[in-house]
Amino acid sequence: MNNESTGSETLIQAGDIPAAPRDVHAARDVHAARDVHAAPFAPRAALVTGASRGLGAALAKELARRGAQVVLVARERAPLEAVAAEINAQGGVAHALAADIGDKGQTYAIAGAAAALVGPIDLLVHNASTLGRTPLPILLDTECEDLGRVLEVNVVGPFRLTKVIAGAMALRRRGVVVHISSDAAVNAYPRWGAYGLSKAALDHLSRTWAAELEGTGVSFYSVDPGEMNTRMHAEAIPEADPSALADPADVARRIVALVARAGEVPSGARVEASRLPEAP
Repeated sequence: MNNESTGSETLIQAGDIPAAPRDVHAARDVHAARDVHAAPFAPRAALVTGASRGLGAALAKELARRGAQVVLVARERAPLEAVAAEINAQGGVAHALAADIGDKGQTYAIAGAAAALVGPIDLLVHNASTLGRTPLPILLDTECEDLGRVLEVNVVGPFRLTKVIAGAMALRRRGVVVHISSDAAVNAYPRWGAYGLSKAALDHLSRTWAAELEGTGVSFYSVDPGEMNTRMHAEAIPEADPSALADPADVARRIVALVARAGEVPSGARVEASRLPEAP
């Protein structure tokens, strides 16, 4: 088991997204584009949320190691800047943005700052999430405000940020969006109700994005990373044996391998990281 400004306009309207061609010549163009995308997808500019520690930090490091310029987003500035400094010291390019993905007013600021720092984002990883109150309560003891916060960070925040960034991806016909899910999205565990339903909603959000943007060159994936040795897991299950949990660095390499196969793996897929090969 395992973080829109009301005064801004959307980047594009739904009707502006190029529709899948229907005539023979256009279809030939689509096949040619698919042949191009059969080559490994190598993101130039990536935005990773929840990147101050755990899987988010591991993903940022792995992407930077493979040549992507990475923007790291998380609420806590000090650990976030430490991860960015480590990446830069090793020859990568990383920028830290201290922000709260669950705050509606910060969405456009995050997207705008990221684009200004590294250029158009072609990989967006929604890793930030919250468990809510711990120790985890049963649903009968879950406050409505706590449930609302979990949904705001784990579902609504990713929706807002994707809404701002994926439109530009579609216009460029290039992009990948990864949603970090959980097995709690498909299994009902006592006390994991708020978190589990947020991840189930996130999975369906990913599938719906994929269906609506089919043919635009933007791929969407939902990844269950499995149980990892992270602070979040320790907060949820303090009695767990860390040695029995997956290393976030290993999971990050597998997710990067999935991203590289964006032209091959069907958009909208939900995958388990343990079943993915590591990137070479």
